[in-house]
Amino acid sequence: MTWEDGQAVAIDLYYDPVLDEHVASPMGLTAPVWYLAPQRRDVAESAWRMETATSGILDDDNPVGLRNPNVAVMLAWHTGEFTDGPVKSRLWDYMDRTFEPTWDLERGEFTFGFCLDEPHPRGQLNARAMAGWVCTPGAWSQIFSEVHPDRFDGPVVTGVDFPRVALSEARWTGSALHLTPHPQNPSIAGTRTSLQVDQLPSDGRWWLTGPEGETTAVEVSGGSATLELSVDGQSHRLQQR
Repeated sequence: MTWEDGQAVAIDLYYDPVLDEHVASPMGLTAPVWYLAPQRRDVAESAWRMETATSGILDDDNPVGLRNPNVAVMLAWHTGEFTDGPVKSRLWDYMDRTFEPTWDLERGEFTFGFCLDEPHPRGQLNARAMAGWVCTPGAWSQIFSEVHPDRFDGPVVTGVDFPRVALSEARWTGSALHLTPHPQNPSIAGTRTSLQVDQLPSDGRWWLTGPEGETTAVEVSGGSATLELSVDGQSHRLQQR
């Protein structure tokens, strides 16, 4: 790895032991930023800053060198982990202006076309871009650095009618399970859906509270129960009184 003024600026792509020659490149450092962040955040952030400096996105609304969607997506992917301010806003404004953002309302999907003139959106490019969009600073690293020892012992939700229904929230607080079902498109909004919850900590009567405060009794047996929810984009809570 090559350092300048305390900042990582390149990493070896190849080493020739015969010639004792190191072939270093900034790309060798920037490509694995997402994977370096939870392990060597100092190195990852140095590489990300090098990416942003090269593009001019730190202080310019018209960045350079991002017409290639692979380069732009890599920067969008990494930026979510390190900043949530003007830099991220400028980058996403550029993405929206440049790469054909499209809502497919029937499918309930948002994608970029990336000016590739292809019949279907690129899955990997869109997945990486969206990872950067939803990520807040440090959130990706936190998954690995703040390990919850009971994370495999809590309730498990299965049987979601995806893609007709998606869960934007499935969160266990230790005493209550919070679920937020979202419809794939407006024609599904307000309909009902069912799903399975297993590994609840106790049997007996639990209560499902809807977004308007209405409650429904739920019988839990063997740690399992079937829930019926309104697909309305609002939070439902399952807990035992």
